[in-house]
Amino acid sequence: MAENAQRVVVVTGGSRGIGRAICKALAALGTRVFFNYYSPANPEAEEAAAAETIELVKQAGSTAVGIWANVAVQKEVAAFFDKIMEDAGRIDVLVNNAGITRDGMMARLKESDWDAVLNVNLKGPFLCTQIAARIMAKQQGGRIINMASVVGAIGNIGQANYVASKAGLIGLTKTAAKEYASRNVTVNAVAPGFIATDMTAVLPEKVKEAMLASIPLGRAGQVEDVAGAVAFLASDAAAYMTGQVLHVSGGMFM
Repeated sequence: MAENAQRVVVVTGGSRGIGRAICKALAALGTRVFFNYYSPANPEAEEAAAAETIELVKQAGSTAVGIWANVAVQKEVAAFFDKIMEDAGRIDVLVNNAGITRDGMMARLKESDWDAVLNVNLKGPFLCTQIAARIMAKQQGGRIINMASVVGAIGNIGQANYVASKAGLIGLTKTAAKEYASRNVTVNAVAPGFIATDMTAVLPEKVKEAMLASIPLGRAGQVEDVAGAVAFLASDAAAYMTGQVLHVSGGMFM
């Protein structure tokens, strides 16, 4: 499918933050956007956030459909993709962006917090990739982009579960790239650094200051910086790239 044709894009965790920015960036390329959202702790706020993403995609010149689904549950993932296929009939790009944090030092990290983060951040992309790659293989082409993190390459104190999930996602990316290359399905990852989002806004000021001090460019990244990298990997310009990790971290990892 030629670039700028109306591709069908699926973004997990598209209701806010980096996911929303990705939906907007890919909408500007003339795609049809589908995304999931999920927050049982605050469903009304999440519904409102999803509606805002849909409106912003519309303003960018495209259409979006938001679907409530938990990417860590296989049945819900299957139903999510079934709805997309019923509506669009194909999937050209999958962005595995949904992620959570449950931070804590290893000595005190709860098993439930370990499981929650690994289930969403690593099992979720596995389940979504398994289904989407099968669809893309039949189409003889597609793009899968996984949202890793700079800490998956360098580690981070107090984030053993998050780091493990992102390091695992990098490994999953490379393995899927090898398994699906013969079907013209590329699989790459984007590894953001310290990005200004709701997730980082709640960090203590001392932590933020330490993070900024470790960035050679001297500033936090913006969600648009990450979305731009994703748009590149989804474009024809990246057709010969697979199994790669594109760091968008202001130089935190070199």
